[in-house]
Amino acid sequence: MSFPDLRITVRHLLKSPGFTAIAVLMLAVGIGATTAVFSIVEAVLLRPLPFPQSQRLVSLADILQGADIGGNGEAGVTAPEIRAYTRDTFSFEDLGGYQPSGYELSGIGEPAQVNATRMTAGVFPALGVAPLTGRFFTQQEDEQSQLVAVVSYSLWQKRMHGDPHVLGSKILLDRKPYVVIGVMPRNFEFPLAPGHFNISELWVPMSFTPQESGPTGAAGWNFSMVGRLKPGLTAAQAQQDAERVAQDINRNLPSFVASLHIDASVKSLHEETIYQARQLVRILFLAVAVVLLIACANLAGLLLVRAIRRRREIAMRLALGAGALALLRESVLESLVLSVSGGVLGLLLAAVGLRVGVSRLPETMPRIDEIRLDWQVVLFAIGLSLLTGIACGLAPAFAAWRTSVNETLKEGGRTGSAGGGHSWLRGALVVGEIATALVLLAAAGLLLRSFDKMRSVDLGYRPDHVLVANFSLPQKQYATQAAVDAFDHELLLRLQQLPGVKYAGFTDFLPATGSNSNSTFVAEGYVAPKGSNMNLATWIQVEGDYLQAMQIPLLAGRYLTPSDGPDGQLVIVVNRKLAEHYWPGQSPLGKRLRIGTQETPTPWLTVVGEVADIKETSPDVPTKEEWYQRVEQAEKSIGSLGSPTDLSGNGMWVVMRTAMDPDQMSNALRSTVRSLDPLLPLSQVQSMESALFDSEAPRRFNTGIISAFAIAAVLLAALGIYSVIAFSAALRVQEMAIRMALGSQRSGILGLVFLSAVKLALGGCVIGLAAAAATSHLLDSLLFAVSPFDPLVLSLAAASVMVLALVASLLPAARAASISPMAALRMD
Repeated sequence: MSFPDLRITVRHLLKSPGFTAIAVLMLAVGIGATTAVFSIVEAVLLRPLPFPQSQRLVSLADILQGADIGGNGEAGVTAPEIRAYTRDTFSFEDLGGYQPSGYELSGIGEPAQVNATRMTAGVFPALGVAPLTGRFFTQQEDEQSQLVAVVSYSLWQKRMHGDPHVLGSKILLDRKPYVVIGVMPRNFEFPLAPGHFNISELWVPMSFTPQESGPTGAAGWNFSMVGRLKPGLTAAQAQQDAERVAQDINRNLPSFVASLHIDASVKSLHEETIYQARQLVRILFLAVAVVLLIACANLAGLLLVRAIRRRREIAMRLALGAGALALLRESVLESLVLSVSGGVLGLLLAAVGLRVGVSRLPETMPRIDEIRLDWQVVLFAIGLSLLTGIACGLAPAFAAWRTSVNETLKEGGRTGSAGGGHSWLRGALVVGEIATALVLLAAAGLLLRSFDKMRSVDLGYRPDHVLVANFSLPQKQYATQAAVDAFDHELLLRLQQLPGVKYAGFTDFLPATGSNSNSTFVAEGYVAPKGSNMNLATWIQVEGDYLQAMQIPLLAGRYLTPSDGPDGQLVIVVNRKLAEHYWPGQSPLGKRLRIGTQETPTPWLTVVGEVADIKETSPDVPTKEEWYQRVEQAEKSIGSLGSPTDLSGNGMWVVMRTAMDPDQMSNALRSTVRSLDPLLPLSQVQSMESALFDSEAPRRFNTGIISAFAIAAVLLAALGIYSVIAFSAALRVQEMAIRMALGSQRSGILGLVFLSAVKLALGGCVIGLAAAAATSHLLDSLLFAVSPFDPLVLSLAAASVMVLALVASLLPAARAASISPMAALRMD
């Protein structure tokens, strides 16, 4: 394959600019989309974690038996367990615990709420990444609760202006002075949290509180662990080692959680990181591969038509002694020129698409900041272009190989049967395109129907005209419950007096924010079936008119009121699901429950109201059992489980129902908070509808991206139908002219062309529906209240393809019906 051959090929292609432009653009879209999605696959699934010898990094967690916490029962670990696993296991070079947290950062610029991570001293050595400057904190600093911090590169640059003398300087975290002892490298990130907004900006010693490390801490699975295996050891061996320690932990569990059984779980950190995103990314890649496959089939069909149109030229060259291999080389070279050109343009489209699209990826996607066009992705695009070129060049090469010199030269200029010998191949390509497009179209239809079902779910509350915001009171200034209560009461009073505010309240648990909480309790009079799990529900602490602000319907009894104070009767409001489970067929009013287990001496809480169930997270997640209680009564409700250092109401969501657009009230909310505490920052100030919109983002992204690929696939399939029908009609011009000369009506000619399109579409629909049924299991986890075999969706998808086939054949049919019989016959 020489340069003169390449120059001749390019010259031939430039003689057909329309064909060349369509082919290159079609491949550019297919290769560009595939490259962009592969860059996500490579960054999220294939690329090793950004730590030295990352294959040795593992996570360690508990699997709880005896408590229904969802999934496979995997929880985090408790503070006492972090110490036990760190002390008693032998399989880890380094092992440590961590917990994402948040702090008010001040002293450097405007106060702001920042994401941070509390860590024991073993985490940084386990990760194996050295600081850019400075050092890590030590175990001694952790145990002695030293106020030291390691900051991220971005925080150092943005908030500290890259100060080269940053080491030893102080920052205020929750208004306590922390000494900066280190700065991490530019791209360091840990934990590898999903999305854009949960990235930690600093790391501080864990320094367990007395409550966390005490007996009650044994029931708080709020921490995670990461470790580096010793050389030569496997995760399975570490699992056995950790399981030995877990059995010791089981033997020493406090009485109030003794009904639980703990098993250790050791998993690759890479697998743990990508678990949630794996299926979505795979489906994305499969969908875009289908689009590329249709584009390749289209190109192969166009090249085949081009080869058939050049059949006399090919026959003449064969007659003059040209070899079949030379024709094969020419065909493949032509296809390669088109595919490489499409690949180069596709790389540019992929770069633009990633720059625009990465910010729109769902927050459930990990390692988003690592998605880019690196050399592996570029090599993939080059290889894909070459493979596409070779594959697409085989169809016209096959046509050239099968050309009969004698028959072709005898045909002269007749077109009645020319190229008919390859009609089955053209038809097969189009049937394959229709079938694959139908699979994507059906998937998009199922996701759209699922999304519509999700949007119609009753949330149990009204998100319209509601403004929300989060605040966290720094412990240094608000060190006592009295100080916290004074701030909360005054802020609530001022918010209720703002013009345009109908209701105002606080809560420590806001729907649609991704929070998850489980509290154990005992229901009076309820006898649990033998072998049942521990009673779990969401305990929601509220203040003011939270339930009224969210418009959660009252079904029986009353709402909580200011008279339900710390010195009054301990009362709660339960949701319908909890009431029906523990007191079926009875009114819950007057019933009692208490926090903890049978062994814990906690006071009884009396039910004074029943409200409707709400969706705590996304609308497609089942409702949970819940009870609501005023903040002032929380401390007395936990009895001996509490600690003098416990504070309630120091980290809350503000919820206001307004008479106007809630966004117009955000400045008034900020001003009111600032009038009480000028340094206190508010975070996530938004309308409740925006919070709900964000919770639906993953499903919306799935639906949108699959639908976009489906539309692209269907349009490419329509182009394939058009090209085949148009070429077939052109081949049969003289046949149709004879039919018309013998008395056939133009409507009959239209029917002939439409019949050809319908046959192709029917074949594609049959195969496509079978393929959609065979691949339906891939969508199971992405659907909500919709069967993968939904007859309405499958019927509409097939009908849409049939209609599109008729539309695509309309122009060729009109041309065929408008021919002049005399003019067409003179052409023979």
